[in-house]
Amino acid sequence: MLQVAFIREHKDTVINRLKKRNIDASQMIEDVITLDEERRQLQTQLDNTLAESNSISKEIGLLYKSGKAAEANVLKEKTTQLKEDSKSLNEQLNAKTDALNHLLYQIPNVPHDSVPTGNSDEDNEEIYTEGDIPKLHDNALPHWELAKKYDIIDFELGTKITGAGFPVYKGKGARLQRALIAYFLDKNTAAGYTEYQLPLLVNEASGFGTGQLPDKEGQMYHVGEDNLYLIPTAEVPGTNLFRDELVSENDLPIAITGYTPCFRREAGSYGAHVRGLNRLHQFDKVEILRVEHPDRSYEALNEMVDHVKTILKELKLPYRILRLCGGDLGFTSVLTYDFEVFSTAQDRWLEISSVSNFETFQANRLKLRFKNQDGKTQLCHTLNGSSLALPRVLAGILENYQTEDGIKIPEVLIPYTGFDKI
Repeated sequence: MLQVAFIREHKDTVINRLKKRNIDASQMIEDVITLDEERRQLQTQLDNTLAESNSISKEIGLLYKSGKAAEANVLKEKTTQLKEDSKSLNEQLNAKTDALNHLLYQIPNVPHDSVPTGNSDEDNEEIYTEGDIPKLHDNALPHWELAKKYDIIDFELGTKITGAGFPVYKGKGARLQRALIAYFLDKNTAAGYTEYQLPLLVNEASGFGTGQLPDKEGQMYHVGEDNLYLIPTAEVPGTNLFRDELVSENDLPIAITGYTPCFRREAGSYGAHVRGLNRLHQFDKVEILRVEHPDRSYEALNEMVDHVKTILKELKLPYRILRLCGGDLGFTSVLTYDFEVFSTAQDRWLEISSVSNFETFQANRLKLRFKNQDGKTQLCHTLNGSSLALPRVLAGILENYQTEDGIKIPEVLIPYTGFDKI
């Protein structure tokens, strides 16, 4: 969440930047400042009351030692009232703090200067394209038809077992899926990311820490009896590894990667654009995460973008990069680049990765800090990116690599699959 000090010092900037998200935050920002002033006044009153109470308690002790019990008893009555006052002030302070935090949780991150103003994905800015779109044969099929033809993904069987959006991968389809996971992890660890195997369920505090709660609870699967959430991305458990941590400046940057299944309810998603692998409730993804010094987080963001580029170049898939507009920007992000692969058989672009800088927004919630060389405690910057989300990468491979007599395997994956064609 945004820091109150930042809001107070940059009120107009915050309001103007949030307009990029099509949000008029004027009243919310004024309310934050008012609540913070009231909270600080209550804190001052409480501190003064406690200080007075402590001072009188010491005086009472001295009076008893001096044999002045009557005077001490008079002061004891005053300390009783001060204790009641401090209890009341503490309750008011907690209520005011809760109200302030509740409001702060509703305010999204402030977009970067470079974020274009816009309402939807149609207003995103294309900044880079690479790769040639292949010319397919006349009988080319979309990936869901290819999956059925070659018996490598069974969508109907997944529906039988669980429901729509839970596919079953079979034979060479399962091996190709496993090959992609291993390849992505190998690329990431070779680039300096430490591999982690992470929990698939997280508690409420973890959801709040990375901003999925209270923003996206409707998109998450909730285990009610235990009050746990199935992860929508490895970003949640991965970033929460560092919750409530004071890391050494010498340890920065911290770079980790992990493969996890991901679970998203995607409530209200219907139509042709969600067919096959285009949108699933359970899918596999390899994530990269970084905890950075504030001075170099945008350099790190560019490094992450370049890293994803190298993977797509090796897969030889046509792709483009978009800078997301304010209306399409995630709640916690300052700046996001989306990678999209072109699906030749569907004649459309498919999102396969988002690479984002959150600056201090998550770190403030997580209390993730470091001590700088002057001994001052600062919030870290956090970043994350998909490297990569498998379903649409797999869809792109199936469709773009199809021939009349089968599906070729990208050369870089053959050592992982053990075969060169389906």
